[in-house]
Amino acid sequence: MTWLIGAGLHPRATGTTLTVARDLAARMDYRRGVVLYDLEGTAARCGVSTATVKRHVRVLRELGALAWHRHGTKKNLRLPGRPYTATATIYAATVPAAYDEAVGHRLCGIGYRARVTGVTDEGRALAAQAAARTKSHPVDNGRPHAHARAEPAPHSSGRHHDVAVGDLGGGLNYTSRTCAPRARTTAPRRPLHDGSSSSRSPWQVARDVHITRQVRPLVGWTQPEGLRRLAFALRPLIDRGLEAHDIAAELLGMAVAWRPARPAAYIAAALARDRHADPARAADNELTADPAAHREWQQWLTSRRPVIAPRTDDDRRHARLYAWDRWYEVAAHYDEDPDDALDLYGTRLCAYAVKRSARAAGSPQ
Repeated sequence: MTWLIGAGLHPRATGTTLTVARDLAARMDYRRGVVLYDLEGTAARCGVSTATVKRHVRVLRELGALAWHRHGTKKNLRLPGRPYTATATIYAATVPAAYDEAVGHRLCGIGYRARVTGVTDEGRALAAQAAARTKSHPVDNGRPHAHARAEPAPHSSGRHHDVAVGDLGGGLNYTSRTCAPRARTTAPRRPLHDGSSSSRSPWQVARDVHITRQVRPLVGWTQPEGLRRLAFALRPLIDRGLEAHDIAAELLGMAVAWRPARPAAYIAAALARDRHADPARAADNELTADPAAHREWQQWLTSRRPVIAPRTDDDRRHARLYAWDRWYEVAAHYDEDPDDALDLYGTRLCAYAVKRSARAAGSPQ
C-alpha cells in the first residue's frame, strides 16, 4: 500500500487511505486473505467519520488492493430467537497488476487466483539494489565472543486446526545419521482363516462397505456395529457372491431370539464354526449329492445302455428305397454325421435331401 500510494496511481489516495488500509491489515485473516469491513469500528479506530472510511475503501478498491468477497445487507434475516440479524461485508485482499509489473514478478494464472512463480531479471536487479540500500554495516562472520549472549530462537508455530497431523504408526520421525540403510525383506502374506489373502484392494474394501451398508438396516442386531468392522466380518459371505438380501437372511438365522453384544465378533465366530463343520457335513451328505457325479450310478447307467447291432446291407437297401419321402430326416442326418448318412442312404439320396432342404430354407440354387 505504501508503494501504491507513493506511486501516485490514484489522485485521491492520501495518508488517510494508508491508515484505513493498516486497520484492515491488522484484522485480516492472512491464510484466506479476507477481512470484515466493520464500518463503524474502523471509523472509531481511525478517528474519522464513516463517510470518510467509505470514501477511502472505495479508493482501495479502485487501486486494486481490495475486492468484494461477500456483499453485506442490513435486511433482517428473521432468525428464531434473535430480534434483528444482518450480514457483514467481507473484503478480499488483492495485489494489483501494476505492482507485480513494477517489482518484476512472474505470475501463474489470472485475476484473484494468480500466484507468484518467479522473478524477472529486472525484478532481481531491483531486489539487489534494495538489499544494498538496507545493508548498513558489513557482516561479521568471525567467531562470536565468549561473553556475547545468543539471541533466543523464535517460537515454533503452534498447531492449527486446519493442518492435518500425520500418523506415524508408533514410529519415530527421526533418523540416525550413523545408521546404515537396511535391506527390507517382504514377508509372505499370511492367509486368513477363510483361505483368502490378507490383502484386499481398495475397490474390494469399498464394495464390502457398500454391501454392508445395505445389509445393516435389514438386520436389527447388527446396527450397533460399525460399517468397516461389520464389513470385515461379512467378507466370507461377500466372497461367496451373495447379495445384500441373501446375507441378511443368513444373519437373521444366526441370532433369532437374542441380540449379540458384539455383532461382528459373533458373525466371525459363527462363520468359522460353520466352516469347520462343512467337511463332516459333506461326508454325511455324500449319498444325497448329484447323481451325475456318483461313480457307481454312472457305471450302472453304462451297463444298462442297449447294444446297437452293426449295420447290414439290408438296412442300407431298405433306407435307400423308402426314405425318399422323408428327405428332411435324411438332410438332418447328413448335417449331424455326413459319413454315416452317406453309408446308410447313399450319395444320390443325400444330394437330393440336401437340395430340397436348401430350397425349403430359401437359399440360392
